[in-house]
Formats: sequence, structure tokens, C-alpha cells
Amino acid sequence: MQSRIPSMITMTAISLLVLGTQGCADSGDSTDSTHTFKMPESVAVAQDGKVYVSEIGEFGKDGDGRISVLGADNAPASFAEGMDDPKGIYFHGDTLYVADNKRVLKVNPDGKWDVFAAAEAFPAAPQFLNDIVVDDSGNVYVSDSGDLKGKGGAIYRIASDGKVSTVVDSKNPLVLGPNGLLMGPQGDLLEVDFVSGTLYSVNLQSGELTKLAEGLGAADGLVAGKNGEYYVSDWEGGKVFHVGNDGQVKLLKDGYAAAADIALSADGKNLLVPDMKAGELALLPIQ
Repeated sequence: MQSRIPSMITMTAISLLVLGTQGCADSGDSTDSTHTFKMPESVAVAQDGKVYVSEIGEFGKDGDGRISVLGADNAPASFAEGMDDPKGIYFHGDTLYVADNKRVLKVNPDGKWDVFAAAEAFPAAPQFLNDIVVDDSGNVYVSDSGDLKGKGGAIYRIASDGKVSTVVDSKNPLVLGPNGLLMGPQGDLLEVDFVSGTLYSVNLQSGELTKLAEGLGAADGLVAGKNGEYYVSDWEGGKVFHVGNDGQVKLLKDGYAAAADIALSADGKNLLVPDMKAGELALLPIQ
């Protein structure tokens, strides 16, 4: 399917569109809330600065999920449709990868998509594919949060030919509910666990996990700041945390209904926070 992609919008336009009272900076400034998304789960910024949002629609209902793109008219427009429960999204070049419930999709610049890795391609039947990231070589990593209660979690690697292998799974007792993913600075993989609220570094050769920080609630999204710090969203607690270079965790913002998979704005000055239950995308200044 194809859809027209609106021209690039500015971060000011985004704030006017989606910055509701729950997404305001601590200064107390606010604008009217705009409820225009159907269960927004993840956000990604393309190379040209356009902002894309995954919308689950109704949980468990196949075919009603979509990816939207924010347009110059300050409203989301449909970019790709007919998905199941799209969660994590990530751009590698101009290709958008999507963790879509029990499969991974590959979306072209025209909005047409194909199944990149079907459920049958995984070493174990996927339960809840959640976040996704791509390394410089084009390997795709996707987290499976399992039953969200501590069982069945895993992280998988998908090669460019679609072959899926296991990086780490629940045989490791630290793997409870892998969620947000990020490529680390030392060739490792960073992930936050939804069940334990812990930030780990994952050795991609051995699968060994090293704890970097804890106390992050129902950890969901994970992004890196410009100075080596990290930001983590707490879905259940409706919070966003700052994790310093020393592993110290500080509350940056609370009051969201369900802070999902966050992203850094193109200029690095703001976090884009999908508030899933509120149906909003909030702009959170960090500089």
C-alpha cells in the first residue's frame, strides 16, 4: 500500500500537536491535549527528520495496526497499514523495521511492507515481540518480552537473509522480560527488562548480561543522550528516568498514563514519549 508522505515538520509543530498536559515540561507550560493516536507504542525519527509512530489499535486484533507519520498540517497521516500489533520501530537507512506481535516487518519508503521474519522463522515460538534495533552491519535485534511476568523472554538476532538466531533467552535467570533495545558503545547490546526494571549490557558473543542500573520500574523504551547518559521510560509507572554515566537513576518526569517506547528528537534536545493509554505523543525537553 502507498500513502503520501507530508513534508518535514519542525519540533515546534510537534509540540503544538501532541504536547498535552501529561507531557509538559516541569515549567508547567501546557497546551490542549490532542487524542489522535490509537494505542501509540513506539516512535522513530527518520533521516529527514520526519516522525513516525506505531499504533497498535486494539490489542490482539490482527490487521488494525498501522504506522503513522506526522505531517506539516500538525496531524498524523497513515503511512503503512494492515499490521497486527506493531510495537518497536527502528530506521536503518530509509527502511523501517517493525516488531509486529509475533513477526518482524520491513517497510519501504513508499509504505509497502513485507514480512522480514515470520513467527515460524524463530528458534522458539514468539510470545510478545516488543522492541527492535539494527546494528551498522544490518543485523536486526528484537526483544521478546515473553509472558510479561518473567517467563519466555528472549532476544533474537535476524541476519540480512532473514535467518533468526538466539542471543540470550530465559535459560539465563536474568532474562525475565526483555524490552527496550539499543546498540551499545562497545559493540554490545543494551536492553532494559520490563519485569525487573534493570538496564543491562549484553555481550553479543557470549550472551552474558552485565547490570548497569536498576530501579527503572516497568522499563520500556531506552535511548542514549548526547553525553553518554541514558533515558528509560517506565510504562506502568508513567515515568521517564535519567540514568547517569555512574548508573545513578533520577526521575526526570512522571504523570504519564503509560510511557512507552521513547525516542530522541532529531536535534537531541527533546524526548518523544508515546503515552499509550492517553493516546498522545508528548514532547519532553531534556536540554
